[in-house]
Amino acid sequence: MSGPRLLLIAGTHGNEVNAPWLFKQWSKESGLIDTYGIETERVLGNPEALSVCKRYLDMDLNRCFRPDLLESTSSPLREVLRARELLNLYGPRGMSPCNMAIDFHSTTSAMGSSVVIYGRRYCDLAFAALFQSCLGLPVYLHEGDQAEKGFLVEQWPCGLVIEIGPVPQMVLDCGIISQTRLVLSACFELIAAVRNGRQIFPDCLVVHRHVKSIDFPRDKQGDITSYIHPERQGSDWRPIRQGDSLFMGFNDEPVKFDEQDSFSPVFINEAAYCEKHIAMSLTKREVWNLDKDWENSLCSIVCS
Repeated sequence: MSGPRLLLIAGTHGNEVNAPWLFKQWSKESGLIDTYGIETERVLGNPEALSVCKRYLDMDLNRCFRPDLLESTSSPLREVLRARELLNLYGPRGMSPCNMAIDFHSTTSAMGSSVVIYGRRYCDLAFAALFQSCLGLPVYLHEGDQAEKGFLVEQWPCGLVIEIGPVPQMVLDCGIISQTRLVLSACFELIAAVRNGRQIFPDCLVVHRHVKSIDFPRDKQGDITSYIHPERQGSDWRPIRQGDSLFMGFNDEPVKFDEQDSFSPVFINEAAYCEKHIAMSLTKREVWNLDKDWENSLCSIVCS
C-alpha cells in the first residue's frame, strides 16, 4: 500500500515564529519526529515576511488563495506570487505534488490547541474528528464568511489548520513549541493508522460552526471606544448569553451582549484581527454524527 504526500507549512504569517523554529530544529535532527515513512514536504509559507518579522508584506498570504487572485496575470503583490509558487511546487498538479496539507499557526488568543477547517469536505471532517478523538482538540468550522476567504489549505484535496495559543507575536514559547510538536507527531500517527487500516473513527464530531464576527465598539471617526471586558478576555470557547459583558469603556461601563441566541466566541482579541475590525468570532457548538462517507473520503486520499 502506498500513501499520501503530506505538505507541512509553517510561517504562513511571518510573525508566528514557533512552528518555523521547530521546523528548523527538525531539519537539523532528522529523528526529532517519527514520520512513519510518510512522504513529507516541509516549507516556510512566507519566508520573506518571516525574515523581517512581519505578518505579511503586501497582503495576508492566508487570504491569497482565491481563484481571482491566483488566475490574475497582473497582480504585483508578493504574497500572491508566493501563493502561485507554492501551488506550482506542491499543489495537486505541481512539480512535487502533495494531496494533504497541514498549516501550523499560533494565536494571541486563549484558544489552546485547536483545529480549523474550512467548509465541509468529507476528508477534512474525518481528519478533524481523529484529532479531536486523539487529543481532545476543539474544532472551529469556518464557513459562510464572504469577507474572509482564500485560505491556503483549501487548495489541497485534504487540509487543516492547527492553531496554538496564546502566545505574543514574535515570542518563542516552550509550551507552544511542545504543543506544536505533540500535534505534529499525532498527525503522523493518525495518518499511519488510517493507511494501515487500524484507525478507529469516533462516533461523532463536535464542531464550533462560525456564525459571524463582531467588531469593537467604535465612534464616528472609527476609533475603538471599548476594550474586551475582563470577564471575556481569555475565555475563548466559553458560551456567552444575553446580558453577559462583552466590552468595557474607560468609564468602566460594560457593553452587554444583547442577542437572544447563545454563542461560543473564539479568537477573542486576536492581535492580527484588529486591522480586520474583528474583536471576536461567534460560533455555534454542534454535535455531528460521523458519516461513513467521511471515513471513506479520508481513506481514499491516505491510501491512494
